[in-house]
Amino acid sequence: AKPITKFDKELQTLIDNMIETMREAPGVGLAAPQINISQQLAVIEYAEGEDEEEENENTPPKPKKLYVIINPEITKVSEEKVMGIEGCLSIPGLQGEVERYEAIQVKALNRHGSPVKLKVDGWMARIFQHEIDHLNGVLFIDHLSKLKRDRVIKKYTKLAKQTAG
Repeated sequence: AKPITKFDKELQTLIDNMIETMREAPGVGLAAPQINISQQLAVIEYAEGEDEEEENENTPPKPKKLYVIINPEITKVSEEKVMGIEGCLSIPGLQGEVERYEAIQVKALNRHGSPVKLKVDGWMARIFQHEIDHLNGVLFIDHLSKLKRDRVIKKYTKLAKQTAG
């Protein structure tokens, strides 16, 4: 994907549309290449700890934090890596176990072109790595072994045929 250099009204509309699309999917992240726009832009929205415990009527919802990252670059990674299950809006209905860095530091621009530096860990780090991968033409299945990737592709092909007819 190409770096973004113009922070105009058109970009702001694109960002708003991507946020809406991500929420409707529903997903925790969306990168511009997933909607056929070859630009270095991703949106992420996630509540830390959201995946860890079931919410009930006595538990207030955790506040979600919205990130807009433009031209992101991972500048530092932890030594520790962890395995985790990932899915993707580009490959609906399929998941795979992917190894990612436990913590990362990212530098990027926000929606207005101002520089931001972020330190994220746990699931947030996983989400950021997943979305930044999209900007580099990488899907989560590209991190799987050939055997696991072939299984996922076979499953996806079967699912797509069932859905189509």
